[in-house]
Amino acid sequence: MRRLLLACLSLLAMPAMAQTFPDRTVTIIAAGAAGGPTDTITRIVADSMGRHLGQSVVVESIGGTVLGPQRAAQARPDGYTLLINNIGMAASATLFRRLPYDVPGAFAPLGIVSDAAMTIVTRPDYPARNLAEVMATLKQRGDALNIATAGISSAANLCALLVQHAAGAQATVVAFRGTAPAITELMAGRIDLLCDQATNTVPYIRDNRVVPWGVSSPQRLPGLPNLPTTAEAGFPSIAMSTWHGLYAPAGTPEAIQERLSTALRAALHEDKLRQRYADLLTEVPSDERASIAFHRRFVREEVDRWRPIIQAANQFAD
Repeated sequence: MRRLLLACLSLLAMPAMAQTFPDRTVTIIAAGAAGGPTDTITRIVADSMGRHLGQSVVVESIGGTVLGPQRAAQARPDGYTLLINNIGMAASATLFRRLPYDVPGAFAPLGIVSDAAMTIVTRPDYPARNLAEVMATLKQRGDALNIATAGISSAANLCALLVQHAAGAQATVVAFRGTAPAITELMAGRIDLLCDQATNTVPYIRDNRVVPWGVSSPQRLPGLPNLPTTAEAGFPSIAMSTWHGLYAPAGTPEAIQERLSTALRAALHEDKLRQRYADLLTEVPSDERASIAFHRRFVREEVDRWRPIIQAANQFAD
């Protein structure tokens, strides 16, 4: 009874809280290890959003696919605990047989915060002259070839599923703890293929230590103008970005959601943020993509998109 009374009083207090929000520090949980891509994006966004909210915004990095979102889902829905997670948020709804929260029901989407293209690269001596030949050898040799990933819910793993699905083949998937060891093994010739963020692969592409065959974005990358898109190379189904989104716990008052989403869009227009994104080969999303309405719809579409691909690969985790 006492817990129910406290919950009711908390709900009654929400409208007044929305009028004064924020009046203290906001925490954004980065669903990834410190120093990783999600942590980096979160810190850039937090720095800019703090100026537009008029309050400090701090980052708490929580490694693991489930722990960060779980913490955010269980937080009080008052706008002071948020979450930034990547494309794995949508995929996890199918990848994991048991999740301690519902995707997307446990969260209030506030807007897309970044988009990063994926690049398909191979070891230096891979026997191909274009992406079509890469896909042909994958189909011919199947599990005799291996594809590196950074874990089951990583963008690299999801892209690997797309590549195999497009080739109509099942390669041997080798999971590493992060992209760095995967690229090291690729350069050494012990891994055949990797599909990962341009942010991670471009330095090695420019040094000719790995060979690029396609980029998954609708347009070519400014930094690699000679690298065709996967659509140009004849494989439009290999289209994806490593997107990150900002979330509040479900039940957060709409007025607070709007305040946070507005601050996000303002942050994305800052020259400082845009320059830092450019340095990371990361695209700044449009105002439409950074809106609540788009993000809410997009998460559901991404859950639906990845479900049959993951099920066809029979790739699940407990």
